[in-house]
Amino acid sequence: MTNMNLNPQMSRRTLIAGATALSAAGILAGCSGDGDTASAGSTAGTTAAAGAFKIGGIGPTTGGAAIYGNAVKNGAQIAVDEINAEGGDVQFELNFQDDENDAERSVNAYNNLKDWGMQILVGTVTTTPCVAVSAETNTDNLFQLTPSGSSTDVIGGFEDADGNISIPRKENVFQMCFTDPNQGAASAQYISEQQLGTKIAIIYNISDTYSTGIYNSFKAEAADLGLEIVSETSFTEDNQTDFSVQLNDAKNAGADLVFLPIYYTPISLLLTQANQMGYAPKWFGVDGMDGLLTVEGFDTSLAEGCMLLTPFVATAEDEATKAFVGTYSEKFGETPNQFAADAYDCVYALKQAIETAGVSADADFTEICDALVETFTSSDFAFTGLTTAGEEATWADTGEISKQPMGMVIQGGVYMPLDA
Repeated sequence: MTNMNLNPQMSRRTLIAGATALSAAGILAGCSGDGDTASAGSTAGTTAAAGAFKIGGIGPTTGGAAIYGNAVKNGAQIAVDEINAEGGDVQFELNFQDDENDAERSVNAYNNLKDWGMQILVGTVTTTPCVAVSAETNTDNLFQLTPSGSSTDVIGGFEDADGNISIPRKENVFQMCFTDPNQGAASAQYISEQQLGTKIAIIYNISDTYSTGIYNSFKAEAADLGLEIVSETSFTEDNQTDFSVQLNDAKNAGADLVFLPIYYTPISLLLTQANQMGYAPKWFGVDGMDGLLTVEGFDTSLAEGCMLLTPFVATAEDEATKAFVGTYSEKFGETPNQFAADAYDCVYALKQAIETAGVSADADFTEICDALVETFTSSDFAFTGLTTAGEEATWADTGEISKQPMGMVIQGGVYMPLDA
């Protein structure tokens, strides 16, 4: 597949989004949640040898976004168990805390993990909590690699709509996931190159950082590519149950493809209501669409043909994917999504970086952070994992990852590679 630079102002190692062959949840802009402080973490799994690196994880394992947090927790635990079972010099101990997708609880979880002795953070899972926690890790100089916190505010250093950098670069924070702008631009490129639609509608969540970030970059890239956007409508967290206005606007404008930079729960309602009104365009989403087939009470036949971009497709035939899916299914009784795969890759990327840097588990977390930052941004460091489409991924000084997205389509009630 052909790589192309999505943003000429970014480093040459910034995300290159090709347009061929993308599971979701997450990257996510978090919503507020209710409940108590973060629950105790999980350290279950293969026993680590003395002197193991202490990895913390934070994400929602309860509440409405639990599908994402549990996937990350499970994927990371599989990687930790495998690495520890190998008996090598690098061993890990994982402590995963529930934040219920709430920023305040996420910061509380971070403080709990610091008390435990955390040296590296894999998280957080959802974006709004990740923005809050990354400010804390940056102050403390503790290395953070998020599997799914996709907003540019997580890593900082990006200009806002007025050209100002309101959040400076957090040099200790890196992403395994695509940033929101790159998801939007990559989606526009894919739709254009595959000629999926001639008249495009966009329905997005104006109250959500994740959704608006992808919407803005998609719209800008679509304009550059000459895509015709005939309808742009939005909703908020408080009114995401009735989409008749948005759907009628798209239908009346003649849209034959609807771009949905939103999460799977409102998408399930959108598809149901569109079916009821006899509107059947092509549907194209991003990683937030992953999880659509798990919505209780949703007629999954309405998801047939839905497309999205993702870094991981569980039905891919490469040996690494088949092995991971087999292990995950055996342990947890379900098929892993992209969040599980990104978390798995986070742990293995950390192992490789630790080995490259030559840092030991008895080092102070700030010393570990400095060594890992230098390694991740080195021109000689590259990582190949489940979510890199068989190619080497690299990280820019911005904290962004450069890796290849894949197209995915729902066929026969399962996610399939779009270009298979």
